[in-house]
Amino acid sequence: MTPRNILFDWSGTLVDDLPPVLEATNSVLQHFGREPMSRDQFRRSFRLPFSGYYEEHLPGVTLEELDPIWHRAFRASRQPVTIIPHAREYLEACAARNLRLFVLSSAPQDAVERQAANLRLDHFFERIHAGVFDKRERIASLLAEHNLATHDTIMIGDMRHDVHTAKAGGIRSVAVLTGYEFPEVIATAEPDLMVDNLDVLLNLHFS
Repeated sequence: MTPRNILFDWSGTLVDDLPPVLEATNSVLQHFGREPMSRDQFRRSFRLPFSGYYEEHLPGVTLEELDPIWHRAFRASRQPVTIIPHAREYLEACAARNLRLFVLSSAPQDAVERQAANLRLDHFFERIHAGVFDKRERIASLLAEHNLATHDTIMIGDMRHDVHTAKAGGIRSVAVLTGYEFPEVIATAEPDLMVDNLDVLLNLHFS
C-alpha cells in the first residue's frame, strides 16, 4: 500500500554525508588522544543517539566539551555531500502524487537545510525537522503537529534508531541499505520492510 505521508531520515537515506561526518568525528577523537577510525570502523560502531557512541569511545568527555569541536570540524570540512542514487527519482514520484513529505534527522538543522538547498531537494518537503537528539522522543509530537494518521504514514531510514523511532510512533518502518549501518546490523531492529535502495521502493510503491 502506498503511504500518504513519509518521514525521511536525511543522512544515509537521501544524502551521503558520511565523508564530512567521519572527518568531524575523527577530529573529535584525535583531539582527545584517540586513533581516527576508518569508514568501515565508524559504520560498525556509530549509533544514535550519538551520546552512547561517545560514551563508549570517549568515556568521561561530556557532549558540551566535544560538540563544539565536532561542529567546527564539520563546517570546515571540504568533503562532498552528495545525493544518494535514486533518491531524487523517488522524491519526484512522491511529489507527483501529492504525498506529504518531511525530514526527521539528528543532523544539524542548518546543515540539512543548506544541503537540501544546494542539492535542490528542499522544495520536496513540507517541513525539515533536524537537530533532533533522540527521534524516538520527537515522533509523537511531530505526527500530532502535522496531523499525520499513523496508518497512512511511514518512516524511511538507514539506522536502527530510525526503525525504533517508527515503532515508537506507531508507524511502519522501511530500512534502506544505502547509509551508515550494515544490513546485518539494521536487521536486528526488525523493520517492517528492508530494501537495497529507494529504486526498489519506487517500484513497490508506484509501479
